[in-house]
Amino acid sequence: MLIKLINPNTTSSMTELMGGAARTVAATGSEIVLATSRSGPASIEGHYDEALSVVGVIDEIVRGEPADAYIIGCFGDPGLLAAREITTSPVLGIAESAMHAATFVATSFSIVTTLERTRIISEHLVRSYGMQNHCRRVRATDVPVLDLEKPGSNADAAILAECEKALMEDHAGAIVLGCAGMASLAARLQQRLGVPVIDCVAAAVKFAEALVGMGLRTSKVGDLAFPLPKAYAGKLSDYAPTSLRLHNSQSLAGPATSVRS
Repeated sequence: MLIKLINPNTTSSMTELMGGAARTVAATGSEIVLATSRSGPASIEGHYDEALSVVGVIDEIVRGEPADAYIIGCFGDPGLLAAREITTSPVLGIAESAMHAATFVATSFSIVTTLERTRIISEHLVRSYGMQNHCRRVRATDVPVLDLEKPGSNADAAILAECEKALMEDHAGAIVLGCAGMASLAARLQQRLGVPVIDCVAAAVKFAEALVGMGLRTSKVGDLAFPLPKAYAGKLSDYAPTSLRLHNSQSLAGPATSVRS
């Protein structure tokens, strides 16, 4: 099966980091195709960044060969529902995937994320996904996203410290790493902490494989039906639903692509 992992920011090194995590857990026969947004912010650390990153996500879904499943590689899950409207293939957000995965292995979890402002956004997602009874706390490390890859930063130490506080103060049974850029830390942290540590990218890959393997597609009844045809004006004129169908008619009309094995 073909799984397209989309990085909604424009930092290609982060895409490669996510790709490594995805391919480590992908089953034999699953092909992971990486895509870095061609428009938008270098990192996503706020509502404004998220809003402007959605266009890049849409571009990557309608461009090229349709995939059997798509993954949005940002913990804010930007554009998740909009993306689900324009394809019948499953579209997974890494935050939603990670939270569900945590509930399968623990009765409670805490999220360790980057900045204080993104902590608040993650709290919104916890409520949106109905995870209030499972999530003990969302913790910020005050580490900017791009510092996760910067040599000499204190990112690893700051993340470990918050994870340890989550176990001691929150009494969390599992840790969800609240940034795709933390993917490479999951195994080491799990060994150090002795509790499940959820890498959000890996969780999304395994759920994508499961949904495709079960033959499930995104519902086209109700709010996830294809967008209504209408004109779009100004800079967004090319994103009118009828224009998107012309760009990728196979993805936007009829069933999803056939499952590859």
